[in-house]
Amino acid sequence: MPEKQAQSPEPMRKAVTAGTIGNFVEQFDFGIYGYLAPVMAPVFFPSQDPVVGVLSTYAILAIGTIIRPLGGMILGRWGDRFGRRSVLLWTIALMGLCTALIGVLPTYEQVGMLAPLLLLLMRMVQALISGGEYVGAIAFVVEWAHPKRRAYYTSFVSISVFVGILGGAGTSALTAVLFDDAALQSYGWRIPFLLALPLSLIGLWVRNRVGETPEFVKATADGAEVVKAPLTEAFKSQWREMLVFCGSSITLAIVSYTWVTYLPEFLSSNVGLSRAEALGSNAISVAVIIPLLPLAGALSDRIGRRPMLITGYLAALLLVPAAFAVAQLGTFTSAVIAQLIYVIPEFFLTGIVTVCVAEMFATKTRFSAGGVAYNSSFALFSGITPFVSALLVSTFGTIYAVWGYLAVAAVISLVVVIKWMEESYRLDLTTGKPMVQQ
Repeated sequence: MPEKQAQSPEPMRKAVTAGTIGNFVEQFDFGIYGYLAPVMAPVFFPSQDPVVGVLSTYAILAIGTIIRPLGGMILGRWGDRFGRRSVLLWTIALMGLCTALIGVLPTYEQVGMLAPLLLLLMRMVQALISGGEYVGAIAFVVEWAHPKRRAYYTSFVSISVFVGILGGAGTSALTAVLFDDAALQSYGWRIPFLLALPLSLIGLWVRNRVGETPEFVKATADGAEVVKAPLTEAFKSQWREMLVFCGSSITLAIVSYTWVTYLPEFLSSNVGLSRAEALGSNAISVAVIIPLLPLAGALSDRIGRRPMLITGYLAALLLVPAAFAVAQLGTFTSAVIAQLIYVIPEFFLTGIVTVCVAEMFATKTRFSAGGVAYNSSFALFSGITPFVSALLVSTFGTIYAVWGYLAVAAVISLVVVIKWMEESYRLDLTTGKPMVQQ
């Protein structure tokens, strides 16, 4: 019965909606935090040097993200023992609450050093939650999906990332337009964070209406045959796959966070665009990638994961410096074109890395193994990328220093996939063996 249910469009539609909505709330939060970091910097980190304030705000983003693997371990173990659904109900509720609390935090002027400490605490709690949210959503959707359309359906999890970021970008841009600089820094920046609470309540309602995944039910005999120590088992039996995934995903982490978090700040601070123009140009490029991701998923379901990933790494190596060159022409049009160039490597990498985090690991330990692998690579590279990018440009005086950082990662990923990554698009999720042709 579960297998037949997984083929039905209606349960699949509900599963995709439930899996993606929580990730939308998470990315909405990260989007507004990244976009509004320059505005928030003097609120929490008064300094005569604005660069120091921005770096400090990005540093909190990086520190919070670094503890994501711990969240992956804790929530992954929970998800492998008690099911995907229960974890996802908790993560969406807590993420919305923490995001809303950022919107009511006191300023440095009001409480001194307690202000940045409270901000850090909220980001750390959110990072723990994020460690389980994204991987849990991926596992949830993949385990509901038709075996030969896993990348297509999982592409909607990736879409939720960009829709959330676009929501953050659009909300931040609109806020910047509606409030003058004084009002924006005084209270205007708080409004986008407060919007996360009603969004999370809607998501909680949606997730509560969907049952456990058929794949988890089948693999664990409806929860009666779960692995008692899934994290330990993952490290013992799947350490190689975890390392391979980490190596294969670092390029996407750097490309994505350079594009959606740092580049708008660079356009505003170094190129001379207004903040509204910088955010608007970024929002346009993010909007373009959204309808392309299902096409990338469908293509990967036909040709495999490895060809897509290899093409994406080569595109990142060759096209990112061109994007930087165009970005520095200093017009709104050039800013849009530069960021549309980023869409090309994103097309080949985003959804494919997403589906691989589920396909590369066994069902009984998928949440734990995937949580550690995904969060280890993205914690180390995505969270620090805005900080490292700003530091590199400040130190070397050129945006091409950021490309050097990305190029090293792309070469590593390319070698890892070519030498050690096994093709996974025709593997059975439960057995790890090729699917029987029907």
